[in-house]
Amino acid sequence: MENFTNVGDIGDLRAALAEAAEVKRNRYAWDTLGRNRTMVMLFFNSSLRTRLSTQKAAQNLGMNVMVLDVAQGAWKLETERGVIMDGDRPEHLLEAVPVIGSYCDIIGVRSFASLTDKTADYGEVVLNQFIQHSGRPVVSLESATRHPLQSFADLITIEEFRRSARPKVVLTWAPHPRALPQAVPNSFAEWMRAAAALPEGGVDFVITHPRGYELAPEFVGDARVEYDQRRAFEGAEFIYAKNWSAWADPNYGKILSSDRDWMVDEAKMALTDNAFFMHCLPVRRNMIVTDGVIESPTSIVIPQAANREISAQVVLQRMLRAL
Repeated sequence: MENFTNVGDIGDLRAALAEAAEVKRNRYAWDTLGRNRTMVMLFFNSSLRTRLSTQKAAQNLGMNVMVLDVAQGAWKLETERGVIMDGDRPEHLLEAVPVIGSYCDIIGVRSFASLTDKTADYGEVVLNQFIQHSGRPVVSLESATRHPLQSFADLITIEEFRRSARPKVVLTWAPHPRALPQAVPNSFAEWMRAAAALPEGGVDFVITHPRGYELAPEFVGDARVEYDQRRAFEGAEFIYAKNWSAWADPNYGKILSSDRDWMVDEAKMALTDNAFFMHCLPVRRNMIVTDGVIESPTSIVIPQAANREISAQVVLQRMLRAL
């Protein structure tokens, strides 16, 4: 694996899930695979699960890990070409990236969307500069448009908890006090569509949200979109709640609705087929989901988060074998 930024990079989903199951049975079976190899993880944004799970996965493989919080532990970095650097950013990514590459074997990058410039966000300006100029394999630790390690972990979790050959999986928008990027829902939709295409053991995927919150067509594809949340929940076996801001111009990055009626509560979960509740965390209780739902026996947010270590380890194993 050269880079890991989207579902296409993982290859055959069945093989990836089988490898994940093997890792979960014994995550230390390959503890010498990364000996004398180093991973640098750069965070342009805050992180809890991504940082800890990826670092743990690398250590399971015997790797050295260096973590850099760009906003706190390094020079502020300029990302645009052609700018006069007379502000508070004394170093450009074009110099920083190859220097970082000279210190390691694999690079992980986390850089959120600005939600102010859709062209730059969906052009993945920061992530692509690392891919183009580092000379090293790059793992997306969440980018402006996708969060592939999260989505891979989501798929692993669904595989573990599925009760039927083709469960109905619903991605539902929920209210939030801040404007959030589309990366997680984009990525989840991309991975679920890939899972839906599997001839056996696939999913029936539905997206539900208020009008105006349509995701980019490249991620929605042929997925069913339902604007009636309650109708979408009927018969579902998995409910994945997530907020996102508007994608379409001229409202890109804006909050169009704060309708608390879209919160996932016990009454809506009663419409499902005793569905499991999922969320990538952190979650705003009693905005995204009620206490009762997230604390219920069918809430699998903790196993879902634990699988972040497994998804990261599968990706790193494949990168190390290719070095």
